[in-house]
Formats: sequence, structure tokens, C-alpha cells
Amino acid sequence: MIKKTPTWVGWGAGAACLLLAACGGGSEAPPPEVPQPEVRQLVYGTVQGSNQASTTGTYAWKGIPYAQPPVGALRWKAPVAPVAWTGTRQTTRFGHACLQNGRIYGPGTNNTYDATIASTLNTPVGNEDCLTLNVWRPASDTTGLPVIVFVYGGSNISGYTADPVYDGAALARTANAVVVTLNYRVGVLGFMNLPQLKTGLDSAEDSGNFALLDIVQALKFVQQNASVFGGNAGNVTLMGQSAGAINVWALMASPLGAGLFHKAVPLSGGISLASNLPPGSIPTLNPASTYLAQGNNLLARLVIADGLAIDLLAAQAWIASQTSTQIADYLRGKAGGTILTTVLANGLTGSGPIPDGTVLPTDPIAAMAAGHYNRVPVLAGNTGEEGKLFAPFLTLFGGPPGFKINDADRFNLMAAFNPDAPTLLTEGDIITADYVPSNTPLTGWSARTAQLAAAFMAPSRDNVLDTLKAHQADLWYYKFDWAKEPAPWNTVYGAAHAFDLPFLFGNFGPSVFSNATNSTANQPGRLALSARMMATLGSFARTGNPNHATLGATWQPWPGQLHFDASLTDAQITAVP
Repeated sequence: MIKKTPTWVGWGAGAACLLLAACGGGSEAPPPEVPQPEVRQLVYGTVQGSNQASTTGTYAWKGIPYAQPPVGALRWKAPVAPVAWTGTRQTTRFGHACLQNGRIYGPGTNNTYDATIASTLNTPVGNEDCLTLNVWRPASDTTGLPVIVFVYGGSNISGYTADPVYDGAALARTANAVVVTLNYRVGVLGFMNLPQLKTGLDSAEDSGNFALLDIVQALKFVQQNASVFGGNAGNVTLMGQSAGAINVWALMASPLGAGLFHKAVPLSGGISLASNLPPGSIPTLNPASTYLAQGNNLLARLVIADGLAIDLLAAQAWIASQTSTQIADYLRGKAGGTILTTVLANGLTGSGPIPDGTVLPTDPIAAMAAGHYNRVPVLAGNTGEEGKLFAPFLTLFGGPPGFKINDADRFNLMAAFNPDAPTLLTEGDIITADYVPSNTPLTGWSARTAQLAAAFMAPSRDNVLDTLKAHQADLWYYKFDWAKEPAPWNTVYGAAHAFDLPFLFGNFGPSVFSNATNSTANQPGRLALSARMMATLGSFARTGNPNHATLGATWQPWPGQLHFDASLTDAQITAVP
């Protein structure tokens, strides 16, 4: 008897067998059809991914469109559901990175970590046709798995899912979960507050929060298709780091996030305005007026660059002579690279959620304090030395920027570094002399970057977690303290911002920091800690509680903390009441 094939199995082999039998291939029954677990039927059409059961222990699908390309008339519009396709769509390669100005943390010309990153810094890379997501699941037939949806960081001006650190295979296998990563619009293409782009027909679209709307659309896609990949649409964890964490907090405060996720993991981010924080703090959210000024300035600079006006005053007059439709058409007719080049040339690079009052409350912390937010269990975290990745911000304290070499030289220095060989490289070759030796009390690199972290990350962390504590007890917080890199990177970076991500994803190379951080000597402890951290994330995604049998400590809710660290050989995990 022929085995009945599930809807996600390919039919080609069975059809061929039937044809052979009809042509006199023998009287024996045809063999059972061979399942193809990498073929799945989505709401929009069939996709064929990669069967990596023998290598990573997972099935993977990459570059699945969750919205139509936001190009042409759809630039600065809410994302539109993808058009259904016929036939089988091959989903074995990552989709384009969204258009962005190149950074040390971003893609090169080949949409991945490679040497071209050093030569594309501060130039447009990526593509506006970028609204795709990727899925990994264990190579099993288990269903009802928790779903972890990850939102990348990058100051909301850069980032891409093809970053090797974000490969979801190890996490999906270890956490026994479906892992989803998504591309979303960044920079002024993702957040744009300009009156001429508002139509009055869609309040969400008029908010200018196109990146948040992208994430919402991706979460809707997950709700529609999670079961196809063996995931539970009723158990979705929304996870983000840095700018991604800011966006996760924003969706906790947004009515648009209601019902789309059931747990939140915001790492190294916040959602606080300056007015929410103590004097001297650096906010993690700017008011809508900041982005209105940015949008108006960008428009005027483009007008001047096109020779339509000779200065800002004349540009404003020209703009006033045009209708909103004419301005919108003008902007949508510009090449995306031209827009980004103008942004960079005029110092207009800041980007982030716009507290417009519709998609995002004008004061998210006040809304949360009043109980107006999406109440879900939260697992938040920070690294122990966040400030060591924000060297340029040291100018806020009256000193010079922290790195004495530019990003291209730093990138190439790390790419060429051999973590297992003796080196003559010192922290003085990388860090500005004012901050060396790094352990100098008060003025050294470690002290000054700690001062930066205390003004930047810590106030927003305390503000949001203390606010939520009044409404819910299921708040968990960790600090990542691992700093066992080979010298001199152990003091240059240590437990820097984003250095917990390789541990949470189980990916240690190749990537932008991998040569500087991962040595043979620190591998045993590094892998042991990573396994514990992935199991912790898996436990939280399943139950809303990160405690699990192999943690080795009893983690108390906020203001309790768990500290993740490791020796060269073993994980070292400590609970702090």
C-alpha cells in the first residue's frame, strides 16, 4: 500500500514510480514516497529550504518574503502582505540586507561578513527589496515548539540577518524551538517623520514607524505560518538586542503588538525619554520632534543638492511652494543611495522609534506605569562592560573618542589577528593614549567606559524594569560578564555590548569580532557557558521562567539578577538576590 504523503512532502518521486509501474515496470507495489521535510506549504505558497539534518541537526528556510518589496510607491508605506506565488519557491539563501550605510557591524557587498566590509564603510550597501525572514527548526517531526523571533541591533541604522552570528541552527537545536530572524527597514527608510508623507488615511502609516510596522508584519506572518514549521503560534517570544531591544520594548508599549507575541527578551536596550531619567543620563528614546527636525532637514538638503535652492532658507521656500503629493513623489523618486549619502554628509544619522501617540505612546514609560502595555513575561539582559563598544560617546564626558584607529583599520586588525599565537599588539595600539593603561583608576579605559554605561544603559534598564515591577512579577534580568578574550582584546572589549549574542546563538565565527575573542584556550569554558545560555533562553521561551535543571543557580525575579561568566574551562553562573 502506498504511504499517504503529508501536505509538505514533494510528490515528484511518487509520480515517477506510478509512471514506471504503468509502463510495465513490474507487478510489485511502488516504494513509499520519500518525505521532504524541507518542503512546506505556507499561506502564500510552497517553499523549499535546506535539509541540514546531517550537519546542523536542523531544517532551514532563508529569504522568505513576509511583505512586498517597499520600493517605488511603497517606500515610506506600511508593509503590504506578499503576493502569493505558484510553484515551489527556493528558500536556501538569505534575502538582501536592507539598504543602509556601511558600518563595521553591517554587511559588505556580498551580504555577509567578509573583507568587503572594510571597503564599504560609510557607503550605501544593501537593497530596499529586503523584507524577508529566515526559519530554523530541529530536524525532527516534533510539533508545538516555542517560536523565538529575533530582531537585530545596529542603532536602528544598520543590521542584517545574514550576519553569521544570527544563524539560528544551534539555538533551534539546543533550545528545541523554531527560530525566526527578520530583516526590517533601518535609518530614514525605516523611521521618517515628515508631514508631506502623511496622508491621513492610515494613522499607523502616518506614524513614520515603518520599521516597527515591518516587525509587526513579520509577527503576523509568524502567526499565520508557525504551525507549518512545527511551531506554536500561541507561544512566540520576541527577542531583540540593542536597537532590536528598543524595538521590542516599543512593541510591548504599542497596541499593534497585542497578541502577536507572548514573551519578550530585550537585551541591552530601553525605551526611556530624557524626561523619564535622572539628569545626566543618555536616553534610549527621542521625542517625535527630534525626527521631525531630521526629516525636514533631510528634505531641504536634498533640494539644495539637486540645485533647486541655494541655501536652507531658499529650500524651505521651494518646499512650501509644493503640494504634499509633489514632495512625496519627489522623495520616492530619489535613489535610495542618494538619500543615505545625504543623511551621512549632513550628520542626520540618528534613528529609532518615533513616539507618535498611535503606534507608540508619546511617553511609553508613562503608558506602562498606567498599565497600558502588552503584559508578557520579560527576560532582559546587559553585558558587564557595555560602554566598551561605544568609544565615540566618550566625547560626551569631555574626552577624546576611545579608539585611536578608524573602523577600517580596526576591522582589518581583527580579521588578521590570530587568537592562538603570541602577539606584540597592545591596548595602546588600539585605545587612545588618554585612556591607557586601561586599568588606571578614574581616567582609564575601563573606568571611563563604565561611566558611559552607567549614564546610558543602566538608567533605562532600571526605569523600565522598575516601572513594570508594579504590574508583574515575571521579570528576569541577567548580566553577562565573560571577558576571557586573548590579550589585548580582553581589556579593549571585555564584556562589551553585544558580546553575549554569540553565546545565545551558539555561533563563534567567522564574524566581525570572532578572531579577537575566540581562542583555543577559552573554548571549553566558552562552549559550556553558551550551552547554558541557550538552554536558559529555551526554558524561558517554553515556560516564561528561565530557571532550568542545568543552570546551577536559583534565579530570582527582578531586582534579582543572574550573572553569566566562565573560566577558561567551565561555566560560572551566579545568582544575585
